[in-house]
Amino acid sequence: MSDQTSDTAPANRPRNVLQSLEVDTRLLGMIGAFILVALVFNVLTDGRFLTPRNIFNLTIQTASVAIMATGMVFVIVTRHIDLSVGAILAACSALMAMTQVRWLPGLGLEIGHWAIPWIAIAAGVVLGAFIGAFNGWLIGYQGIPAFIVTLGGFLVWRNVGWYQTNGQTIGPLDQTFLTFGGINGTLGGPLSWGLGIIAILASILLIFRTRRTKVSHGFPVKPLWAELCLAGLCAAAIAGFVGVLTSYQVPSRVVARDPEKYGCAVAEGCTPVYGLPISVLLLLAIAIVMTVIARRTRFGRYIFATGGNPDAAELSGINTRMLTVKIFALMGVLCAISAVVASARLANHSNDLGTLDELRVIAAAVIGGTALSGGIGTIYGAILGALIMQSLQSGMAMVGVDAPLQNIVVGAVLVFAVFIDIQYRKRTGAK
Repeated sequence: MSDQTSDTAPANRPRNVLQSLEVDTRLLGMIGAFILVALVFNVLTDGRFLTPRNIFNLTIQTASVAIMATGMVFVIVTRHIDLSVGAILAACSALMAMTQVRWLPGLGLEIGHWAIPWIAIAAGVVLGAFIGAFNGWLIGYQGIPAFIVTLGGFLVWRNVGWYQTNGQTIGPLDQTFLTFGGINGTLGGPLSWGLGIIAILASILLIFRTRRTKVSHGFPVKPLWAELCLAGLCAAAIAGFVGVLTSYQVPSRVVARDPEKYGCAVAEGCTPVYGLPISVLLLLAIAIVMTVIARRTRFGRYIFATGGNPDAAELSGINTRMLTVKIFALMGVLCAISAVVASARLANHSNDLGTLDELRVIAAAVIGGTALSGGIGTIYGAILGALIMQSLQSGMAMVGVDAPLQNIVVGAVLVFAVFIDIQYRKRTGAK
């Protein structure tokens, strides 16, 4: 009797609030770190860091690195590394810029033709997929370590981009293409709030639909109050994000150039807002797709199984070689999409585009909780890691910290994040 009581006691032990909510403690730690960074820099900048304008700029600056970081999670989870992402971004950007500014107009399509940006984007995505698949083939089928293959690509593909443009800055880019860059492509106030309301309703529906599915299959569920708290937190987060971005008004001097663009007959008295940037919506869409791939598809299960134990995965029938090709091809596609966002934000292609992005992307994934030993990583963690990295750099720039010291701080934060991750695994017994 005593044995039975001791066995069942832990199951009946009351859980605290965090256990009832089933919140990822790592996620809470990253959110706490971001809030701490934001508050510190807000004090140091006399309240300028947490203004709608700076938060808007922070989101569009984070988008490019965060998009690639979602793919880097898959690469690192399978115990590989990709040091060529910045160079692939530069090569794809060069191809897209030349396609829309030089080559297609030379073939008879007038500048401003509706098809030019889409053809250019398609060309960039194809190039990114090809480069990624080629890297994956060398790694998976030829047995060359990913470090060596992508280190070579780091040197090769950036200079391939240089030869495409003969070292020139290419621009101005197509106006439709520029809408993916942030400031030139936003939804405005009404559309932003409409999309925000849809997102709130969808998140609440998903939470309670998941609960109903668990109940129907006899799985344990959170207390109802915990589900309601989680739904409330999601709704507040989405509403707060949209509210901040729709508080950033378009400067009057910008409105004066073209009032009709903002729905006004005259510039005087016209106070439009920027709202949600298309580049951020693109990032959120990619995050959702990558999360679904990781959690709901066979491809995602194979990725994490291979990262957890490559030998066991291969013995169980997983084609780890082809899986490697697919992962790196996906990484190449994400590099091309990031190239669209990065070059559109600058309104042109320059040869230093994507410089050191490989380090920022890897750091974002690692700070976000992706284990370099493989098998563990989350998409939302990588995005939060990218946001923390960009917050550090933007905050230090606003304070007036020199660029070398900024890199020192970022490097120290990266090492510290890995140290914390190792200590966490030791205490929790996670591998």
